[in-house]
Amino acid sequence: MHLLQNLVQMTGQRDHLRLELSVLSTFLQLPHITNVRALELLKLGDQYWVRPRTWYEAGQLVAAEQDFANDAQRIPLQALPHLQACIAHKAQQAQHSDAHQHTIWLPVWMHEQVHVCIEITQSEPFNTHNLDVITGVFNVYQNYQSLLDYSERDALTDLLNRKTFDEHLLRFASAVSMQTEIQPWLAVIDIDHFKLVNDRFGHLFGDEVLILVANLLRSAFGPRHRIFRFGGEEFVVLMPPMAKESAQASLEAFRAMVARHDFPQVGQVTVSVGFAGAKLCSPVEILGQADQALYYAKEHGRNRVCHFESLQDQGLLGGSQVSHADVELF
Repeated sequence: MHLLQNLVQMTGQRDHLRLELSVLSTFLQLPHITNVRALELLKLGDQYWVRPRTWYEAGQLVAAEQDFANDAQRIPLQALPHLQACIAHKAQQAQHSDAHQHTIWLPVWMHEQVHVCIEITQSEPFNTHNLDVITGVFNVYQNYQSLLDYSERDALTDLLNRKTFDEHLLRFASAVSMQTEIQPWLAVIDIDHFKLVNDRFGHLFGDEVLILVANLLRSAFGPRHRIFRFGGEEFVVLMPPMAKESAQASLEAFRAMVARHDFPQVGQVTVSVGFAGAKLCSPVEILGQADQALYYAKEHGRNRVCHFESLQDQGLLGGSQVSHADVELF
């Protein structure tokens, strides 16, 4: 009965992290289980790393607060050889037992990739009934994760959609370092003269341009970034903590990549970019700052990257009005 109540609670979640905490809580209700963790996997450089993202500690479930790259708990994936082999062979689970404990790893496969794995440790060996219950709960969790992911994606480009933005931004903003020059960044990207593309070539080719730009965004920015389609020809990228020069260099590289790309039938397409520091303030305020930088880029030649704070320091923004969705900022 308790298990059913936990499943009901789990499928009532509308957020990936809360859902993750809920499934770990459900597993803790099962007999013999001594520990549960959700492990996050990420490729940094040419090596895969793993770190606990949520886990059970001192009688409660906790979540990691550090950015992945700065988390002292991360270890190379090869330090968990059974999990590494499981992922390499695209298996559904891996097990390992020693004299003191028994562990099972259940990777969450989405889009042929694994970014999260559930790790369950118990004091007794896994038997058939035990495994059936664990895999049953896990399959409910994985299916619901897929449904959540589908609801958060833009239908055309498969990027994250607008409704998921606020929560992602708050998580990025909370990673602001004590070093003010190292911080997360928010970039607003707009395709130049996109209306002319639709008018001249038709919406079918316009949609193809959007899909190709989305693919270029995915290739230009790694898994630590979050990429959104806000609607129309506008995209937003949340960038993890880094120096302003690094953020600008990445955005310039993407702008140049788009300008070099040959879009079928359409030919050359360019983008304008505005970006600002994703500090701990309201999403509307941060978006407004990046929008003002974007507006300046479009008014001063397009096909360029502009930084809000630099424009502000130079007194170049004036009192220009910038509109974003249904909010007007001055």
